[in-house]
Amino acid sequence: MGYELWEKSLRELVRDVPWPVANLANASAFIFETVERLNWAGFYLVRQKESGETLLVLGPFQGRPACIEIPWGRGVCGTAAAQDRPLKVDDVHEFPGHIACDVASASEVVIPLHGKDGEVIGVLDLDSPEKARFTEEDLEGLIRFARVIEESL
Repeated sequence: MGYELWEKSLRELVRDVPWPVANLANASAFIFETVERLNWAGFYLVRQKESGETLLVLGPFQGRPACIEIPWGRGVCGTAAAQDRPLKVDDVHEFPGHIACDVASASEVVIPLHGKDGEVIGVLDLDSPEKARFTEEDLEGLIRFARVIEESL
């Protein structure tokens, strides 16, 4: 399925659904069933600890069990969130500070998600057991996909 059709399909899936968690759950299932050669697809959401520390907490996902908390600015997800920029990593084992939630993951793409005020509220995270699995076309398509998800939150 091409990214344009993929984006339209997601829009239909989340249209008029007022439940953010349900939209994230369906989006992660849609990605996992649609994108080939993945071992994880899902979301981490920004949360504050009582101490005031910002972190990412596991949200809806499909795939193997995952890390529950990711420190802000650490690993691929925490770095993408802290820097507010998409990251495509061809070999996660070479990424400084990589957090190995699943040792089978070899490449990863992470897209920050934004709230209505423009603040980062979470990330879309896809992992593959293949090195260099994700292309620039995948990255651009996933950025468009993330924008649809943002509209549904």
